[in-house]
Amino acid sequence: MLIAESPRNKSFRITMASVEKVSTERKANPAKSFITGGFGGICNVLSGHPLDTIKVRLQTMPRPAPGEQPLYKGTFDCAAKTIKNEGVRGLYKGMSAPLTGVAPIFAMCFAGYALGKRLQQRGEDARLTYSQIFVAGSFSGLFSTLIMAPGERIKVLLQTQQGQGGQRKYNGMIDCAAKLYKEGGLRSVFKGSCATMLRDLPANGLYFLSYEILTSEYKRRYDRPNVDLFPAIIAGGMAGIFYWIGGMPADVLKSRLQSAPEGTYKHGIRSVFVDLMKNDGLLALYRGITPVMLRAFPANAATFFGIELANAFFRIVAPDF
Repeated sequence: MLIAESPRNKSFRITMASVEKVSTERKANPAKSFITGGFGGICNVLSGHPLDTIKVRLQTMPRPAPGEQPLYKGTFDCAAKTIKNEGVRGLYKGMSAPLTGVAPIFAMCFAGYALGKRLQQRGEDARLTYSQIFVAGSFSGLFSTLIMAPGERIKVLLQTQQGQGGQRKYNGMIDCAAKLYKEGGLRSVFKGSCATMLRDLPANGLYFLSYEILTSEYKRRYDRPNVDLFPAIIAGGMAGIFYWIGGMPADVLKSRLQSAPEGTYKHGIRSVFVDLMKNDGLLALYRGITPVMLRAFPANAATFFGIELANAFFRIVAPDF
C-alpha cells in the first residue's frame, strides 16, 4: 500500500536539501591553489604595474620646502612627468622584481589561504563561516611576506630612483639586490618586512572575505555550483578595492621606510608613523590612493580571471584535483 507524502514532510525535505547544499563545500586544496594563484599573480602584475609605480612615487616624494611646489601635483601629473623624463618605460621600472617573484608570491598567498581554510574545516565538506574565511585570509599573509618583503624593497628602490631627481644607482633587480646585501646584509634586503606583514594580515583577510561573500551570493542567487568567469572578474576587482582600503596606511609607511637611506628612521615603522603624523597629518596615510584605486579593480580582476581560468582548466583535465 502506498502512502502519499504530506506537503509538510515534502517541504521539510526540500528545505533540508537546500540547507545541505548551502552549508557544504569541497575541502580546500593548497597544491591546486598554489598553481592557480601563481598564474593569477602574473596576470596581476602585467595589468597593474604602471599605476603601482605612480603610487610609490607619490608616497615617497620629498617633502616640499615652505613656498615650494610639491614634486608631483597628483596622479596624472606624476604620470606625465614620468613619461616626459623617462619615457613610457619609466612606468614599468621595477617590474622585473614583482614579475620574477609574483608567481611564488601569489602561489604562496593562495596556498596559505587554502591551508588556513583546511585547518579550520572539520569535515571533507564543511563550509566555513565568514569570520573563519577572514582568519584564513589573514593567515595567507604570513606565507606571502617571506617572499614579498625583499621583492617590495627592491621594487620601491627601482621605482623611486631618478623619480626624485637623483642619480641612477641601481641597474636592475639583480644589481639592486647585490648592492643592498653588500651595504647591509640580509637585514637591508628584508627591510620593511614587519611593515609588509602589518599591511598584508588584515588586508588579505578583507581581500578573500569580500571575494567569498560576493561569489557565494552569486552562486546562491543563481543556483550555480561554480562561479562563472564574468562574476569572478567583478568580484576579484572589488576584492582588490577592499584590500587597499584596509592596507593603504601600512603600505604608505612601508614605502617610506623601504626607500629611505639607512639610519633615517631609527625605530623602523614607528619612527615613520611619528614623522608622518607630525609633518603631514593623518591624510598622508592615504597618499597615492587615486592610482591605487585606479589600479586595484583591473589588476585584481585580472588576477581572478587567471585563477578562474586555471580552475576551469583543472575541472576539465583533472576534475578530482
